[in-house]
Amino acid sequence: MTALPQQMKAVGISKPGGPEVLVPIERPVPVPGPNEVLIKVEVAGVNRPDVMQRLGQYPVPPGASDLPGLEIAGEVVAMGADAKRFKIGDKVMTLTAGGGYAQYCVAHESHPMPIPQGFSMIEAGAIPETLMTVWHNVFERGQLKSGETLLIHGGSSGIGTMAIQLGKAFGAKVLTTVGSQDKIDACLKLGVDKAINYKTDDWVKETMAATGGKGADVILDMVGGDYIEKNYDAAAVEGRIVQIAFLNGPKANVDFRKVMMKRLHHTGSTLRPRSNADKGAMVAAIEAKVLPLLSAGKVKPLIDSKFPLEKASEAHARMETSHHVGKIVLLVAP
Repeated sequence: MTALPQQMKAVGISKPGGPEVLVPIERPVPVPGPNEVLIKVEVAGVNRPDVMQRLGQYPVPPGASDLPGLEIAGEVVAMGADAKRFKIGDKVMTLTAGGGYAQYCVAHESHPMPIPQGFSMIEAGAIPETLMTVWHNVFERGQLKSGETLLIHGGSSGIGTMAIQLGKAFGAKVLTTVGSQDKIDACLKLGVDKAINYKTDDWVKETMAATGGKGADVILDMVGGDYIEKNYDAAAVEGRIVQIAFLNGPKANVDFRKVMMKRLHHTGSTLRPRSNADKGAMVAAIEAKVLPLLSAGKVKPLIDSKFPLEKASEAHARMETSHHVGKIVLLVAP
């Protein structure tokens, strides 16, 4: 086995601020703990929580790397003393608690998944965070069932494009809101039943019309702000609204009588602070119920753009324009 280097290239956050605060640095190669594996990173996904961390608005959990990066794909190159789920040389994709913007990254052994058959490393690096977020929030928390209607805000995002495909794969009617015609076109190609331009149309009225006045059974919301009360208007009786972010802010003036009248459930979650056991349980469910869909080619990540690791600042700038359709990834050079 080739000896591992002591130092690695990485991208760190020099101070809270804009994309320019992401800077190339060198760090010691991390050492896997007893139940961890060390992965030589080939591709790292770029996600909104990375942006929030860069801005100083997403604290790093205790014990996690302070480097950004929550999902990677690569090769297992070392294992902790008690790690048994994988072997050296295995190609995997995984959620991480941080540290993905680097040549090497550790992960708890319960979190990596085998790369689906037919997937490139780039596609694999664009999956774990979005896949786990969608699975847990839409299907475990939102309890979406075949024949129900799912409304996704931000359908052209990495989360949104994954949610559209999974919703359709599990037999739901899927609606989404987006902000331009090219994003509508991209979502229609993924199989969405109706894409609504929130800049030109009243998405609450459009949702009610598309459901024959019933409303959406599950709403996946990353917007917040004034969307919170509008979600209550667009939801069906016994509807489930699942909150995963607040791009328009976490505060709103809401008439909560609508929750009572429609018997609504408004829940939400964040993934990064969850325990290793919680994340491992999500991975086990995904391996059983979702990975076969990926291997069969029924679900694939949509790749918007690729940047070298050292140009992570450009990747963040791209994300902040909100012009991207699908996932932005970093290519990690040897």
